[in-house]
Amino acid sequence: MPEEEFYGKNGEPRKYDPTFKGPIHSRGCTDIACCVLFIVAILAYVAVGILAWSQGDPRKVIYPTDSRGQFCGHAGTPLEKKPLLFYFNIMKCASPMVLLEFQCPTTQMCVAKCPDKFMTLVKARLIPSEFEYYKQFCKEGVTNQMSVPDILKGGLCPAMLTPSKSFTRRCFPALAGKDGSITVGNSSGFDDGTGTIREAKDLVDGVKNATVVMEARQVVMKVFEDYTHSWYWILLGLVIAMLTSLLFIVLLRFLAGIMVWVMIVMVILVIGYGIFHCYMEYAALKGAAGSNVTLQDLGFQTDITVYLQIRQTWLAFMIILAIVEVVIILILIFLRKRILIAIALIKEASRAIGHVMSSLFYPLFTFLLLAMVIAYWAVTAVFLSTSNEPVYKVFNETECMHSRMNCEPANFSTSAMKADCQDSECLFAFYGGETAYHKYLIGLQFYNVFLFFWCANFVTALGQMTLAGAFSSYYWAFVKPDDMPAFPVFAALGRSLRYHTGTLAFGSLILSIVQIIRVLLEYIDHKLKGAHNKCTRFLLCCLKCCFWCLEKFVKFLNRNAYIMVAIYGKNFCTSAKDAFFLLMRNMIRVAVLDKVTDFLLFLGKLLIVGIVGIFAFFFFSGRVKAFEDTAPHLHYYWVPILTVVVGSYLIAHGFFSVYAMCVDTLFLCFLEDLERNDGSAERPYLMPESLRKTLNKKNKTPPAE
Repeated sequence: MPEEEFYGKNGEPRKYDPTFKGPIHSRGCTDIACCVLFIVAILAYVAVGILAWSQGDPRKVIYPTDSRGQFCGHAGTPLEKKPLLFYFNIMKCASPMVLLEFQCPTTQMCVAKCPDKFMTLVKARLIPSEFEYYKQFCKEGVTNQMSVPDILKGGLCPAMLTPSKSFTRRCFPALAGKDGSITVGNSSGFDDGTGTIREAKDLVDGVKNATVVMEARQVVMKVFEDYTHSWYWILLGLVIAMLTSLLFIVLLRFLAGIMVWVMIVMVILVIGYGIFHCYMEYAALKGAAGSNVTLQDLGFQTDITVYLQIRQTWLAFMIILAIVEVVIILILIFLRKRILIAIALIKEASRAIGHVMSSLFYPLFTFLLLAMVIAYWAVTAVFLSTSNEPVYKVFNETECMHSRMNCEPANFSTSAMKADCQDSECLFAFYGGETAYHKYLIGLQFYNVFLFFWCANFVTALGQMTLAGAFSSYYWAFVKPDDMPAFPVFAALGRSLRYHTGTLAFGSLILSIVQIIRVLLEYIDHKLKGAHNKCTRFLLCCLKCCFWCLEKFVKFLNRNAYIMVAIYGKNFCTSAKDAFFLLMRNMIRVAVLDKVTDFLLFLGKLLIVGIVGIFAFFFFSGRVKAFEDTAPHLHYYWVPILTVVVGSYLIAHGFFSVYAMCVDTLFLCFLEDLERNDGSAERPYLMPESLRKTLNKKNKTPPAE
């Protein structure tokens, strides 16, 4: 292809400019309209947060709610010492309507402890001491002078009590197995309080449906409790990850070549140990009872530790790690020559970071801003989800025209509904509402998610542009560090916020739109999981794949556009076009240098996550005897492990992003240098001598002093 035709398709190369000294200081504000839009959106986001905080009540998630809509065990209330929820008749939870309405049609009240003995109201009424015990599980107003029929007619007490155990702050019958049969109180039958002998297995359906209703809350509460018991150990693990990342970066600064090879070997060894550990667990479960159950037969279980008791889980882990190990080794074999060039680029990045040491601590600022964004989003989401009002409905045992209609508990006893249906009750059903605020609640949640993406992407973009401005000032300095600003990071941060807030908002808005579309596609896919339309499923899968690729491309384009904005101070579209054409004119170099370097830095992140993750696993799982007494006792030990692993990756990514941004910035500056200069005395290359040797480039004569 002729050179003119090639450049015609991919833009014109940069011309030599003797006045160009690096990032342009004389620049103006860019993408002002998007800056205004972003400020308005932030103000609206604050308004949504204030509205949510004024309407929401997180207690609805934390505490169980009785039939009056009161919170059990909430401090500062009359029910402070009654943290458990008791069902008058758990067998009513066996109704299929429970799964539709998410509420058992029986009176529920807060109690101090669950009943620990079996008795009926009829028998308890005959013995004063037993009746005093029984009244703990009755409504207020029950006296010793009241007869059993009057108590039952008024719905003041349950007809019977069964031995129960607390499960997620709710009292469920303590059912046991005996010779293959279900028993309660060591008996396979019980008197239901009306003189009818019922089988203990009749309680199973009630418990099962009540458990289904509360299953999501059970998991959330257990995870929440695990966090409360292990948060300080999680924090310590994240601090260790931060110190390890910082140490790795510092060593990379002075021993780049050695550290890269150490990193490669360590990653292979860590993954190899993972394969060995999975094999040992797989072999240890051989012959164990129930270990040969397949994952398909086991189905979904809220207790993740169940999966670790079957051999197929460890076999799957072993295969996955083996594939990853083989892929990494093959990549290293085929790219062994390219790795040497990438190491040279990392060495140069290390020198740049040595001149801009404050850049190593910039990820802490980004992490702080991201933590604020995440905290604001999470708190707003919780308050929005709990800003509904309590809804009460009519529940009855016999046919009633008012069944499941809304009611007011305060005046229900004197209402026409009660007169028409004598056995009906007005009970708390769920949280909802029919006001304009409640109708648009889903829209506010969507806005909360969208602004979370936009703000998080804005913070990330600000970090990229700031670091790009600092490192480009290093590259284009003729005499380093004399020609560099005194505080390159602060100077670049000031330029980015003063002139290019709109550009940052524009790029992050495009990325956020793509991400929110991906979230909607995942939501639709979740809703259509039961559908058998293969065409729809295939189309949805294609859309998800396309938008995943689009997100990766937008991130790549934004990153390079921010580098060009940091250097030349132009708007987003112009900078994105210039960066894209510059990369297209040097496509081979992009594939050889930039991507191989990214792969090496990814191995570094993988190494840190692997090391911290292995230590977290042995600590929280109690596999090491030295930590058995120190480690907290948890429902799910995978909760802190997963948190530490994800947090370690984010921390390592934050520190390595400095290197990645430095490499990308130097790479674009290097490509610009090749187009602007030719190595002659009048137009010498500004790239360091080590990089010139690696790329077989040299200045014809030394530049004039």
